[in-house]
Amino acid sequence: MAKKSGKRKKKVETVFLVCEETGDYNYTIRRKLGGEKLKLKKYSPRLRRHTVHTEKKK
Repeated sequence: MAKKSGKRKKKVETVFLVCEETGDYNYTIRRKLGGEKLKLKKYSPRLRRHTVHTEKKK
C-alpha cells in the first residue's frame, strides 16, 4: 500500500497592480487570500515616474 505524500496547495491568489493615473496593468503578484487591498508606489513606465498602484483581481 503506497503512502501519498503530496504537498498541500497554499491558498494564494494572483492579483494585478494597476496604475491609478493611466489604468495600466504594470505588475502581477501572488499573495495570500484575504486582507486589505494593497496600495503601493511603483514605477509606471508610461509616465516614467513612481505613481500609486492599487490591487485589482482578475
